[in-house]
Formats: sequence, structure tokens, C-alpha cells
Amino acid sequence: MRVITGTARGRRLREPSNYAIRPTTDKVKEAMFNILQFKVEGAACVDLFAGTGQLGIEALSRGAASCVFVDRSPEAIKIVGENLRATGLADRARVIKGDSLAVLEGLRDVDLIFLDPPYADDTLENAIKLINRFDILKKNGIIVAESPKDKILPALPEERFSAREYSYGRIRLTIYERLEP
Repeated sequence: MRVITGTARGRRLREPSNYAIRPTTDKVKEAMFNILQFKVEGAACVDLFAGTGQLGIEALSRGAASCVFVDRSPEAIKIVGENLRATGLADRARVIKGDSLAVLEGLRDVDLIFLDPPYADDTLENAIKLINRFDILKKNGIIVAESPKDKILPALPEERFSAREYSYGRIRLTIYERLEP
């Protein structure tokens, strides 16, 4: 696992010692950032189920203004901190150990939210619904949701969001973009 491009290009990121954390593959991450290429520079980001922190770190490396990393796992929080220090990006990051869904209520004016929670439950669906309910995203803000290809994600109000889907093997990326303020 490495940073693809930007100021930390090529830096290897620490991975977990077990498989409780499932990092996004480099192939999916590269596709994701190709889709987002003009939305990252200067963005206020959230890596909500941070794991290793690689999605938020990639965004920071590509010029995002800031990123909040949230995870409830002590191992994940430790890995995120180590990866931020190794890439020299810690000065634009805030790391929060806690329940990702609970943290959502306190967030505002976010440009880009990365969602890659454990696949086994309905956490992803709940996060998408809460982001909409708490009105966290700025106009043109984006939610990037990674899920198994066969998982049905909630539709958000069409008058407020557009949605596009991309498939990569068994993985689906769903991109929700906020349309109005």
C-alpha cells in the first residue's frame, strides 16, 4: 500500500497486523482519485472509517486543505498517526478515536467524505443517511462510498444529490454529489 501521487508520492503506508482492517486496494484507490481529480485540491475532507488512513492521506498528498480521520479501533488510530507522520502530512490532519457515526453530528462544511466501513453490517447505509440528515456537505460536496458490488445503498433525495456508480471487480464506488446549498 502506497501513496499514489502528490507530495507524499511513493511513500509506503503501514498496514494492520491482522485482517480486521480491510484497506482499499491500490487499483480501486487510483480509480477513485481519477474520478475525484478536480475536487480534491483545497478540500476539507473526512476519512470516516479511517482504518490505515490511506484515503485521507492520498487526499492530503494531492492538496486537500485538511482531513479529519475517525476510527474506533485503537490499532487503526495508531496506524493512522504513524502514516501521517511518515508522509509529513500530520499538520493538516485531526485524528479522532471514537464512533464514526456519532462524530458525524459535529461535522460541518465538508467538501469530501470517504466512507469505507466494514462490509458485514449496515454501517455504510446509516452513515449516508446521517450525512444527509445532519446537512454536513457544502454545495458540490461529495460522498465516496466503497461497498461490495451487490450491496444496495440508500438513494438520497434527487433534488439535493446526484449519484454515479462505478464497478471494479467485486467492489462498487458510489459517488454522491450535493447539488444545492
